[in-house]
Amino acid sequence: MNNSVRSLRRLWRYLKEYKGTFFLAVFFEITATLTNAVFPVVMGLPTTRIKENLEAGQPIDFDYIFKIIIIVIIMSLICNAGFFGSSALMSRVVQRAMRDLRTNISEKINRLPVSYFDTHQRGDVLSRMTNDVDALTNALQQSLLRIISASIGIVSAIVMMFRINVILALVSILMIPASLIISKSIVAVSQKYFRRQQKALGNLNGYVQENMTGFSVLKLFSREKENYREFEELVHELGDFGFKSGFISGLMMPLVQLTAYLTYIVVAVAGSYFVIMRTMTIGNLQAFIQYVWQVNQPMGQVTQLSAVIQSASASTQRIFEVLDEKEEEENVEDVVLQGPVEGQVTFENVSFSYSPDKPLIENLNFNVLPGQTVAIVGPTGAGKTTLINLLMRFYDVTDGAIKIDDVDTKTMNRKEVRSMFGMVLQDAWLYHETIMENIRFGQLAATDYEVVDAAKMANVDHFIRTMPEGYKMIIDEEAENVSLGQKQLLTIARAILSNPKILILDEATSSVDTRLEMLIQKAMQRVMKGRTSFVIAHRLSTIRDADLILVMDQGSIIEQGTHEELLAQGGFYEKLYNSQFAEE
Repeated sequence: MNNSVRSLRRLWRYLKEYKGTFFLAVFFEITATLTNAVFPVVMGLPTTRIKENLEAGQPIDFDYIFKIIIIVIIMSLICNAGFFGSSALMSRVVQRAMRDLRTNISEKINRLPVSYFDTHQRGDVLSRMTNDVDALTNALQQSLLRIISASIGIVSAIVMMFRINVILALVSILMIPASLIISKSIVAVSQKYFRRQQKALGNLNGYVQENMTGFSVLKLFSREKENYREFEELVHELGDFGFKSGFISGLMMPLVQLTAYLTYIVVAVAGSYFVIMRTMTIGNLQAFIQYVWQVNQPMGQVTQLSAVIQSASASTQRIFEVLDEKEEEENVEDVVLQGPVEGQVTFENVSFSYSPDKPLIENLNFNVLPGQTVAIVGPTGAGKTTLINLLMRFYDVTDGAIKIDDVDTKTMNRKEVRSMFGMVLQDAWLYHETIMENIRFGQLAATDYEVVDAAKMANVDHFIRTMPEGYKMIIDEEAENVSLGQKQLLTIARAILSNPKILILDEATSSVDTRLEMLIQKAMQRVMKGRTSFVIAHRLSTIRDADLILVMDQGSIIEQGTHEELLAQGGFYEKLYNSQFAEE
């Protein structure tokens, strides 16, 4: 089945939720269109009566003309009221349906696996949620009623044309298949450019989002010129596809109009002959020419909307690509831990790869007892962060099992697994809200007192109270009104508030100065007390007191033990530690 047709059927699922209002809008549109279809015949009656009066040498029948004017005014009111009512109701239907679509996209985003965002530009995902939905909304509001009106208008006009003169009607309807052939040929060529245009727009949004986020780095390395050239290439690509799609679809209107003008000429000449031969009244000829216009006008409107419709078609396919993405799979019957979480973590013959031909972790085995602190070290690409992703079930293991308190995490609900963990990332994330609410993000039901207590444990309470408005200070969009170290402490406070049984600290002290590192270390020691903790660190001096150190390289644990044990072995860890000590 054609993708466009399939997408339209899926769109109807959203519109039919408001089918009462939708069909009422269609009823008003049909009423207005049918009323409009009778106009030419009624408007032709005075012309015919005046001609008859003049031929008979009688005075003009103004009473008859006045009655026709009254009828025309009433019909005009009905017609305009119908069009206004249908437009207002359809706008309500479209806006509510698109609200539901946006809600579904947002819910879908929350159900997508982390792997989706690892392989898609965030700007492109954002473009699908905003630009593509806006394009679809505009198209539905502009074109849906016009297409319905055009279809009914054309049919009713053709019926009236056959009632007036069969021969002229047969000649006139030849322009309909001619126009359809022209339109179909042009759409077949232009549609691919509309799809490329929407894709190019997504790429441009992704590039802008990426560069605006790293704008300070761009300035630091004087990448303005290179950035401008890359941006210019993307803009030119978008402009090229936009021009081709707009130009090709723009050919539709003049070509369709050409068929209409040829029809006008034929009708005018043949109709005049029928009037002279008295087989047709002059009023009916006037009405017939108006019906030719009534057939041509809606076809012209549809062709004018061709660019909007094709753009919306491409946008719709991009939207449903997101909605069709494979979601995180959950078990039919989720196993639940019996009793409180102890925090024992076991890796049993764990293997994992992002792609089948490139294994990353193979036969990984280790056991962490409740309350132990485990440090994970190794060179870049050794698999440290991947190990954490597997712990959190951002990815599922290819083989083997990860167990918490002897229960395989693959048999548990992902939400329950993640609720056992607290996480402090190297890239501290804060959102545009007060400091109080940013900390409360770790436990939404926490009281203000609990938030302040968590901040004190994280050694960030003093910093907060020295800031303007204290806990009520708003963090700006890029969190640039607090320092990197303060961000880190705030995220530690958030983790403390969530009160997890298992804690993950991913490079938590790698980007702060010595004084803040000491504060963070003290906060970490407090939050790790009584909890199973996984610490990923490049600064080996920060993990000397760890109960277990796992040394990873190329996805495997090559050494494990305490700090003293690993130094005594004189292996990879000893070389790594001494190299850092020498640098310091």
